[in-house]
Amino acid sequence: MARSRYYFAEPDRPHFLTCTVVEWLPVFTRQEAVQILFDSWRYLQRHQGLRLYGFVVLENHLHAVAQAEDLPTVWRNFKSYTARKVIDLLEVHRAEAMLKRMHFARKAQRGDRKYQFWQEGSHPQLIDGEVMLWQKLAYMHQNPVKRGYVDEAEHWRWSSARNYAGGEGGVEVFTAW
Repeated sequence: MARSRYYFAEPDRPHFLTCTVVEWLPVFTRQEAVQILFDSWRYLQRHQGLRLYGFVVLENHLHAVAQAEDLPTVWRNFKSYTARKVIDLLEVHRAEAMLKRMHFARKAQRGDRKYQFWQEGSHPQLIDGEVMLWQKLAYMHQNPVKRGYVDEAEHWRWSSARNYAGGEGGVEVFTAW
C-alpha cells in the first residue's frame, strides 16, 4: 500500500491530527486507557513543548489540534508511548481478543513489535488560520454529539469542549490564541 499523501507541512505550526486504533477497535472505553493519553499529553506539554489547542477522544480514535517546535517528533513520541502503555494495560486485563487482532494487524515487515496499536500516520493538516482552527475545534467537539453519546459537546468528559465552555477538561489546552 502506498504512503499517505498527508505530511507535516510546517513542523512548527499547529496541525489537525487524527489517530485511529487498528481495525477501529474500541480501546478507549475505560478511563484507565484514556488516562494514558492524558498523562502523555501532560508530559509532552511540560517536557517537549507540546501546545494542545483542543482534542476529543472517542472509543476507537482521537482528534487533536497540536503544535510543537518539532511536531512530527513529539507526535511520534506520543503515539509510541501510548501504544506501549495501552497494550500493557490490555495485557494486564487479559483482553485477548483485542490483542489477537492487534497482533494480526501488525505489519509483516515490523519485526520490532508484537502488536500494531495505532494505524500508520496521523493525517496532519496544517491549520492555516483562526477560521480553520475554529472549524476543526467545532468538528472535534461535535463528534460525540453526532454519535448520540451526549446532547451537549461539553458533556463529553474526554474532550476539550469543557475547556472552551469555561470548565475544566481532562488536559490543559491553549485557548489564548
